[in-house]
Amino acid sequence: MTVSSIPRLFIAGLGNIPYPLTRHSVGQLVVDALAHRLGIRMASVRGGYSGHGTALIGDTLVDLTLFKSRSLMNISGPSIVSAYRQTVANPNSMIVLVDSLEHRVEGLSVKLGGSANGHNGVKSIISALGGELGFYRFRIGVGRDQTDAATYVMRQLSSHERRYWENEGLDLVLREVEKVALKAS
Repeated sequence: MTVSSIPRLFIAGLGNIPYPLTRHSVGQLVVDALAHRLGIRMASVRGGYSGHGTALIGDTLVDLTLFKSRSLMNISGPSIVSAYRQTVANPNSMIVLVDSLEHRVEGLSVKLGGSANGHNGVKSIISALGGELGFYRFRIGVGRDQTDAATYVMRQLSSHERRYWENEGLDLVLREVEKVALKAS
């Protein structure tokens, strides 16, 4: 495989850096877990934290950029899109890791395109992309209880949930990342 044929992906984890282990920041937790597992060093850059490397994901070599915005999730679109535009040219080479109240705890749902489904972080990215919808959303299930949604997502992840997304859940994410990479190559 030549260097030019290695699929290039950009993965952004949504969250709020000041609230790192909340359900709302599970996307950033997964980016940190990816960086750790794949040996990608994250560094402070304009607008956030980024890491880049070539990693073997499953059987596929991938040129991968990871990103976490410093901006609060609901206004993170401009910094995410700026970093995205510096790394990949095609929206279907971008994966956004996002918390989802509609999916069960420990669930993962992958979707290409479509609406923001009411998620303000995804709305911010769509707006910063000028209405472009053709990027992947990896919706990470955080479940829901009877409390107000805003209160629920700002609660801490349980130690079990954190361990899950750093281990078995990360394996699920990596399998899906490999599928996206194979489509992008």
